[in-house]
Amino acid sequence: MELRPILSTLRRHKLTATLLVLQAALTCAIVCNVVFMIANRVQRIGVPTGIAESELSVIPSTSIEEGENPQARHAADLVALRGVRGVQSAVAVSYSLPLDRSESSSGICPSKQALDRAMQLNTIEGSGCMQPAVYDGTPGLVGTMGLHLVAGRDFRPEDYVSQGKPAVAIVSRALAQHLYPGKQALGQSMYDGDNYIRIVGIVDRLLRPNLRTPGVDEDSMIWPQLPPGSGVLYVLRSAPGDRARILQEGSAELLKLSANRLISTARTQTYGEIRAAYFQRDTTMIGLLLASALGLLFVTALGITGLANFWVQQRTRSIGIRRAIGATRGDILRYFQTENFLIVGAGIVLGMLLAFLLNAELMQHYELARLPLFYLPMGALVLWGLGQLAVLGPALRAAAVPPVVATRST
Repeated sequence: MELRPILSTLRRHKLTATLLVLQAALTCAIVCNVVFMIANRVQRIGVPTGIAESELSVIPSTSIEEGENPQARHAADLVALRGVRGVQSAVAVSYSLPLDRSESSSGICPSKQALDRAMQLNTIEGSGCMQPAVYDGTPGLVGTMGLHLVAGRDFRPEDYVSQGKPAVAIVSRALAQHLYPGKQALGQSMYDGDNYIRIVGIVDRLLRPNLRTPGVDEDSMIWPQLPPGSGVLYVLRSAPGDRARILQEGSAELLKLSANRLISTARTQTYGEIRAAYFQRDTTMIGLLLASALGLLFVTALGITGLANFWVQQRTRSIGIRRAIGATRGDILRYFQTENFLIVGAGIVLGMLLAFLLNAELMQHYELARLPLFYLPMGALVLWGLGQLAVLGPALRAAAVPPVVATRST
C-alpha cells in the first residue's frame, strides 16, 4: 500500500494526529516504567528465604513469672510443644526470623587487620567487613527451620552458651563469599572486635529479617546462643495442613503449663502470614500500578477508537469513491490499520525517549534501577497490538460502506 495518501491525510489533520501521537508516547513511557516497577516488586515479593516456609508456625510467648529461670521455662515449653500431635520439631528463638522486621546484627570482619582498616576508613565498606543479621536459638534450629547445610556441620551440644558470645557460627553462603571472596570460608575464624568466631557450617540461603539491598539481603549468621530472655518465639515445624490446629493446640498447651505468660494472638501465626505481612505494601503497590497501567491503556484505546470513528464519518464520501473505482474492503481495512500503525509508531519512538527520561527521574528520586532495554520493544508491541485492535471496529465499518450509498452522501 502506498503511504503518500495516508501521509497527505495526516498532514491535513495535524492537530488531531499530533494529540494521538503524544497520547501514545506518554502511554509508552509510563507503561514501560510501570511494568518495570511491577516486575521489581514481584521479584522482591518472591525472594526465597531459605527456610521451610510452608511448614512453619510461630507462637510468641513472654513469661511474667517472677524469679523464673528462662532456660528451664523454654526447655519445659518445648517438651510440651513437641508432644502436640503433628509437630515434627520445635525450637525457641529470640524475636528474630527472616522477614519479621525484628533484626539483630553484628559487625564481623575476616581478620583483626580488616577491622583496623574499617576503623581507619570509618566505614565497613571497602574494608572486607560485613554487618550480617544474627539468629540464635535452641538446639535443632537448622533442622526445624529447614535450612540446607551445604558445607560443614550443625552445632553440637557443647557449642551452645547461655551467656556471652559463642566460639562458633554457621553462616549463609552469601556472607561466606563476601567475607572470604575466592577462598574456602569453612574453618575460617571471623573477628567481631572482641573474639574470634570459627565458621563450622555454611547454609545455602538465609534471608535477613529486614531487606536492605540485593547485595546484602542474604548476609546472615547463626550462632549457638540460647535465648537469654523470658520472651521468645516458639517455631514449630509440621505438615502444612496441620498448622492451624497446631497453633491452637500449642497455645493451649503453653497456657496449661503456665498461666503466667503472655501469648500475642495477633502474632500467633503461620510463617506464610509473616511473609504476607512483610510484603503487604508491595502487594498493594502492585495492584495500584497494575490498575494505573491498565487504565492508561484503556484510555489510549478509547482515544484511538474515537478518532478512527470520527475519521470514518468524515471520509464516508472519499471511501465510497475509492470503493467505486475498484478498492476492495481489504484495501479500506488496510488503509485505516496502516494509518493507525504509523500514528502509534510515531508515538512509540517519542515514548521510548520519554521512558528513559522518566526512568532517570525515578532513579534519582526513588532509587529505581535503570530501565532494561528489552522493556521498550515489549511496550511497542503492546501498543501496536492495542492500536490495531482499537481501530479494527471502525475500519471494518468503513470497509462495509456500500459504494452507491457513499457516492450519494453529502
